[in-house]
Amino acid sequence: MTRLWNDPADFADEMIDGFVAANARSVRRVPGGVVRSTVVPEGQVAVVIGGGSGHYPAFGGMVGQGLAHGAAMGNLFASPSTQQIHAVAKAADRGAGVFFSYGNYAGDVLNFDAAQERLHAEGIEAATVTVTDDISSAAPAEKHKRRGIAGDLTVFRSAAAAAERGDDLAGVTAVAVKANERTRSFGVAFTGCTLPGAPEPLFTVPAGRMAVGLGIHGEPGIDETGIPTADELAALLVGRLLAEVPDGVDVAGARVIPILNGLGSLKYEEMFVVYRRIAQLLEEAGVEIVDPHVGEYCTSFDMAGTSLTLFWLDDELAELWETPVDAPAYRRGSVAVAAQAEAADIDTTEDPIVPGDADSQAVAQTVRAALQTIADTVDANVEELGRIDAIAGDGDHGIGMQRGSHAALAAGIRAADAGAGARTTLARAADAWADKAGGTSGALWGVILNAVALRLGDEGRPDAQAVASGIADGARGVQAHGKAEVGDKTLVDALVPFSSELTTAADGGAGLPDAWTAAAAAATRAADATADLLPRMGRARTHGEHAIGTPDPGAISLALIATRIGELLASGKDTAS
Repeated sequence: MTRLWNDPADFADEMIDGFVAANARSVRRVPGGVVRSTVVPEGQVAVVIGGGSGHYPAFGGMVGQGLAHGAAMGNLFASPSTQQIHAVAKAADRGAGVFFSYGNYAGDVLNFDAAQERLHAEGIEAATVTVTDDISSAAPAEKHKRRGIAGDLTVFRSAAAAAERGDDLAGVTAVAVKANERTRSFGVAFTGCTLPGAPEPLFTVPAGRMAVGLGIHGEPGIDETGIPTADELAALLVGRLLAEVPDGVDVAGARVIPILNGLGSLKYEEMFVVYRRIAQLLEEAGVEIVDPHVGEYCTSFDMAGTSLTLFWLDDELAELWETPVDAPAYRRGSVAVAAQAEAADIDTTEDPIVPGDADSQAVAQTVRAALQTIADTVDANVEELGRIDAIAGDGDHGIGMQRGSHAALAAGIRAADAGAGARTTLARAADAWADKAGGTSGALWGVILNAVALRLGDEGRPDAQAVASGIADGARGVQAHGKAEVGDKTLVDALVPFSSELTTAADGGAGLPDAWTAAAAAATRAADATADLLPRMGRARTHGEHAIGTPDPGAISLALIATRIGELLASGKDTAS
């Protein structure tokens, strides 16, 4: 269990503050995460990594000379937001482009891709390689769907070494692609983990059992067995990995870097006992062991478990691996210490509010009331949403929605109080939601609210058709960003029927309260029906048949919110006709 915290909602931010205070010689705080505190040569590709907090030393602990230039650090087990990633990338950029790398999870892909698009729009070159080393998470024919776990280290370090060598962005990317293709990992777990302040573990493993292939966020594994001996576990890990060797590699005589990674509470002494047999088995297979690693490189809070990574070297990767590294949690070789860089001033001020006209300011008050309703609805259902998500996802949907909705409410209140019209009020709320919630749901709610905001405008009073058009724009935007379709067991399964019914009713002449109420009922029916669906997107995909019988938490939360806003509009407080 996790024992020490103040307010659980502040845990990630306070953890980053403490991490920076303890490692100022290597890192400095910037909006969204950390960057190197040492001087970086102009014209060097910036390697930016990232992901949710709770996996230390991934990701901040790997920022430093010879490794990453920056890390975007999200909330607990939640992807950093697009805004966070973009801010870290801008702070790390030295004029030669930005290279992104991170584990292959839906929220990370969504937000890093959006940040990359922003950089491109600003004239900054950027490229990405997602890490897909976990062989238990998809078959070889679908290895592009695999998760990233402790193999992050080999890809990050190879890419960073190429940047140090002076490679351009295309060269760094090519090295990272090769490193990822030559990295394989396989893991087991004996217990789950407990997030700060949570009364129960996020996920569990039955006492006396071992989950084979369990993901670092509780994604189901491929088997469950009794707890083996250390030698039996070594044989399992090595056997699975030698059964899937990268193309073109001949095991006999191959050079490999083995990384035995602890997931949070497995003792080093236990891992050394396991590694003793791993080394014997690799040598018996004719493998040449290079620079073995035993320790913690990608954890999951207090999860008890371990994973083995095999990084199959060629001449170039072996040479790059010799690049010295000096990061807070990872050191190799001897680094010529760089001078401390002067911290650049980062402008975090918002653009000034341009007042809306009187009609739009009145609508902004309804927007404000709707944001309050959303936050209240999420608060009332946060535990249930988390419970559902623990079955069909990774358990953080409730707290993510809570962070996002409260940030949106605060931003909306500030904008409305400053005289903003409806569009500006809702747009400020949308950006705050996406930034503070992070993850997939934060990004998608930001898309929805921003789309509606554009249709509201800052002048006049929007009618029901304008609102319906905004929801339709949002639904299309969500599908374009998240790549989900109806039937994939996601928020889309409730959003599309909601949008369709709202448009039909508005086009038929219904006022907004009646149209919205009918649409909310359609969303509720569709959300409930997701219990019968097999998940095909995001982390829930790996839950497979375990998720049947449980509705999708994203669809349920949308339906709950739509229903409560319908009640607000029906009460006569709306200002749209």
